[in-house]
Amino acid sequence: MISQIKKELKSKANSEKAKILQRFFKTQPGSYGEGDIFLGVTVPETRKLAIKYKDINLQEVKLLLESKIHEERLLGVLILVQKYQETNDNNIVNFYKEHNQKINNWDLVDLSADKIIGKYYFNNKSKITELYSLAKSNNLWEKRTSIVSTYYFIKNNQFKHTIAISKILLKDNHDLIQKAVGWMLREVGKRNESVLRQFLKQYSKTMPRTMLRYAIEKLSEIERKKYLSKK
Repeated sequence: MISQIKKELKSKANSEKAKILQRFFKTQPGSYGEGDIFLGVTVPETRKLAIKYKDINLQEVKLLLESKIHEERLLGVLILVQKYQETNDNNIVNFYKEHNQKINNWDLVDLSADKIIGKYYFNNKSKITELYSLAKSNNLWEKRTSIVSTYYFIKNNQFKHTIAISKILLKDNHDLIQKAVGWMLREVGKRNESVLRQFLKQYSKTMPRTMLRYAIEKLSEIERKKYLSKK
């Protein structure tokens, strides 16, 4: 089955798009995406295959996640999303956490973390400390998973875990963490500006500029200039 899936995915490859993606996802030596190989398959095309093959078993998903080809890992991630949306099976959550370090590019995290990890902890708040442990990980992708997972809470108008994890990651020096934290803070602000402003009142002068720019993106121009001028 896996060979059939990979063959079908490769049939949708676009070499010119692959070259663009290789640059966009920073695959050069020393960068976060070093060694990642792209086929040039679009996310909508990959998502269609995820729906088609959502019933493959987790061992087959593991083979996709272990691939050096980006879209094969993306397909594996999207299959997990499909499975969890339909079943709420905790085995999928455990599998995701066990293989979090294979979900190793920002799009892989962003298309799945809130839908699996976020949803799980939203429904199992007694175990929320596990999410905070991810925020304190030394692994870039686990840290990004921790903050992006809170998007599920945000969409349900619960903001305290986003704020708390943002504080944990406040001094992180990786731009992919700074952007993710800023993004989640911006999403909080879109739903409750007072919560965002309270955070900014305390941390706008010390948070990384990239994080700040993302966080204030939807505020008025006057407010944006005010916060940026204080940096």
